[in-house]
Amino acid sequence: MIFNTEEFARKYAIRYTSALAVLLIAPLVIYVYLLLQIDEARVKISLETQAKQIISVMQRYKNSDKVFHFPRYKKYQSALYNKNHKSLFSTLSFEPNSFMNGFHKKGNYYYYIYPLSEGYYFDANYLLVSTKHTANKIYYFAASVLLAIILALFIFSFLLLRNFSKPFEKLNIQLDNFIKDSMHEINTPLSIINLNADLFANKYGKNKYLDRMKSASKTLATIYNDMDYLVKQGKVVHKLQEIDISDFIQNRVDYFQEVANLKEIELQTNIEENIIYTFSKTKLQRIVDNTISNAIKYSHNQNDVDVTLYVQNDIITFIVQDYGVGIENVDKIFSRYYRENEAKGGFGIGLNIVKQIIDEEGIELSVTSTVNKGTIFNYTFHK
Repeated sequence: MIFNTEEFARKYAIRYTSALAVLLIAPLVIYVYLLLQIDEARVKISLETQAKQIISVMQRYKNSDKVFHFPRYKKYQSALYNKNHKSLFSTLSFEPNSFMNGFHKKGNYYYYIYPLSEGYYFDANYLLVSTKHTANKIYYFAASVLLAIILALFIFSFLLLRNFSKPFEKLNIQLDNFIKDSMHEINTPLSIINLNADLFANKYGKNKYLDRMKSASKTLATIYNDMDYLVKQGKVVHKLQEIDISDFIQNRVDYFQEVANLKEIELQTNIEENIIYTFSKTKLQRIVDNTISNAIKYSHNQNDVDVTLYVQNDIITFIVQDYGVGIENVDKIFSRYYRENEAKGGFGIGLNIVKQIIDEEGIELSVTSTVNKGTIFNYTFHK
């Protein structure tokens, strides 16, 4: 139940960073797109300029020179083609996929097709000038900017949220300590009440007033145990051990029979003996206690609650069925602090704890309920 400032700041810093990054990515994408367009325009201009230089060199050629030395460049490749697209001369390292006039791209190669006057330039009809070019620098720049934005946003959000949440952490620690101290103070008199009630009953015999007192103390003990489980959650490791689940559930039934007696409810059992299961005793008690106590709480007076336990094909089934008021909103009963009938009391944390435990341990639960007819809780434990 302790408020963790670091976890809170990290969690929401990631959310805010993601949201703000999405907003900032849009202008970055537009900017990168414009950079790519400018970069491509530069390449096209350079190819066109190079083509004109080559044509200028060819125009200065005289037949009397006999040999024409075609200009070669480290950065550029060039080729001459006739009207049938047959190569007359080429330094290309790829085959062009189009001979339409203008600019083209094949892979990382940009090339420019320039039409030549027929029969003038060594019977060539096309001049092709090409260069290998990638926009990796632009992509690296974009990735670096995006990473810098995300890091800056995350660090800023994290520091801001951490400082913002520190007062809440301090308040939460104080509240947690108050709950721990209060629970300690409650546990001592609660134990004294139970002990003295048992001593009184042994000496003077049972009576309805004593039964009511013991029933109330057991109901309070169930709430106390739920609160104790929540306070220790995440701090205490619940050790696994082999449990005789048959004997365990029978003991809990006997424990709650005194609570049920006040409403003249009989806890009927059909428990198969000697079923051994490896589990946490604390977690098992939270499941059993909350299920049985709720069945009693929401049952009509002078009725039964059926508790069944059996094993079949290495699957343990634990069923608690009451014939009471039923549940209107089955999906909501596992929400913390939800109480379908506030007149019945409680804090609405018991079934929320049960849901946490069965989710953690892979226990299956089905709840079937009909209003004014009753409810069935069916737990399935896989061995």
